[in-house]
Amino acid sequence: MLLTRRLLPLATLAGVLAFAAACDKTAAAGGDGAAADSTAADTASTGGSSSTVSLPVVADEAIDADLVLTVNTTGQVRSDAEGRLRAEVGGPVEKVMVRPGDRVKKGQVLAQLDLRQFDLEVDEAQVAVDVAMLTHQENYRPDSMATGQLPPQARLDASVIRSGLAAARVRLDRAKLNRERATFVAPFDGVVDRVLIVPGDRISAGAEVTTIVDLVNLRIEAAVLEHDLPLIKVGGEAVITSAAMAGKSFSGKVQALLTLVDSTTRSGRAFVRASGNSGLRPGMYADVRLEAQRLPNRRLVPTRAIIERDGRPLVFVIKNGRAQWTYILPGRSNGRQTEVLPDSVSGIIPVNPGDQVIVEGHLTLTHDAPVRVVAKREAGTGGQD
Repeated sequence: MLLTRRLLPLATLAGVLAFAAACDKTAAAGGDGAAADSTAADTASTGGSSSTVSLPVVADEAIDADLVLTVNTTGQVRSDAEGRLRAEVGGPVEKVMVRPGDRVKKGQVLAQLDLRQFDLEVDEAQVAVDVAMLTHQENYRPDSMATGQLPPQARLDASVIRSGLAAARVRLDRAKLNRERATFVAPFDGVVDRVLIVPGDRISAGAEVTTIVDLVNLRIEAAVLEHDLPLIKVGGEAVITSAAMAGKSFSGKVQALLTLVDSTTRSGRAFVRASGNSGLRPGMYADVRLEAQRLPNRRLVPTRAIIERDGRPLVFVIKNGRAQWTYILPGRSNGRQTEVLPDSVSGIIPVNPGDQVIVEGHLTLTHDAPVRVVAKREAGTGGQD
């Protein structure tokens, strides 16, 4: 009896434990079934669309073109004509017709001195000419009236000098010239940068009046290291950008290569003529890409389209709405475009002209991922407006 009483609680405890384990298995099985039913329901409700979401990317085309290798440098924008007008005669300022920032044409009047004193000088010089002319005529008229003939030309020339007529004519021309110089005109088309006089000022000869700058005919003086000078050719292409105009670029041509090399910086200078240069201003610093070498008829892709997977370069080519990664053998590059060389085994270039290669949104793509080409603005915001 004592043994039975002790074993009965142990048997009861074992039964309780077995029942609890059976309940746990049933609950777990029921939970897995519910999860499976939920997943199936979600898949059915979405129609499996989670596997066909198209990722937004930006693409560019592969092309056949010349690969232009470049030398990158910096330069300063300068104007071909920057005129500092100085007074050639002195006097009180009567009129100032322009202000800084005004656009002017060649020959346009900018300012004027008081002309009265110059008119008086012209009149005085004219009187001196008239007096000298009378003296000159008195030298040969009596003889001409007696003989009925003019004296020889040599005698007339001598009379002009002796009478002072020649000197009087020179003084008259000088007085007229000074009167013209009292009116300041634009020497070329340009923009007024500074005006240093006001009406009522009395200026002397040599005083600075105004500064005019030609904003159309601009050049960039670009520094070129001496070891790059042999690569640059006159007439070569150039691309000009400036921090002052982010996102804009201007094309140009190498106009000249100067002969002197600076002994301190070990660099020469290239003059680049800019075209379509609205926005550039003299004194600006600009970044310049100078054509150094042209490799004709190459298969080119944008450099930023090339990434590496497992140490091998590749590009993603869009085919039927999917990103197909394509291993390539890159050649030379100018930083913007890279040459694609033929495969070393088959001799075939794996990228064809016109193929769309992904340049943005491809860093985390997988092979055969569905993609859609969007504008750069949309890709930059993750495809959201």
